[in-house]
Amino acid sequence: MTAVQKQRMIQEYVPGKQVTMAHIIPNPQGNLHERLGIDGNGALGIMTITPSEAAIIAADSAAKSGDIEIGFVDRFTGSLVITGNIADVEAAIRAAVETLVTILGFSAAEVTRS
Repeated sequence: MTAVQKQRMIQEYVPGKQVTMAHIIPNPQGNLHERLGIDGNGALGIMTITPSEAAIIAADSAAKSGDIEIGFVDRFTGSLVITGNIADVEAAIRAAVETLVTILGFSAAEVTRS
């Protein structure tokens, strides 16, 4: 009798360095802030980032670039939500994207606005 050899395969997930979404909502309607669990009523900026830990860097860069509040940052999913006046939120999202692209070599989606 011959022994059956099993082929062993190792797979690793290596995420690319990218900003998958950077979006600004200038005038959120209704109770969107409340539903997100965020105090305030200004514009919202939303980002998703991989690897997810880079959301911390994006949050720091955004906070340093304008008068915004960090509504939510999650190092496990790469989500970042900021709030403030429209100009500051837009400046903060753009600064966060630029930091990730120029310093860390990320690729980025276009900053969009609805």
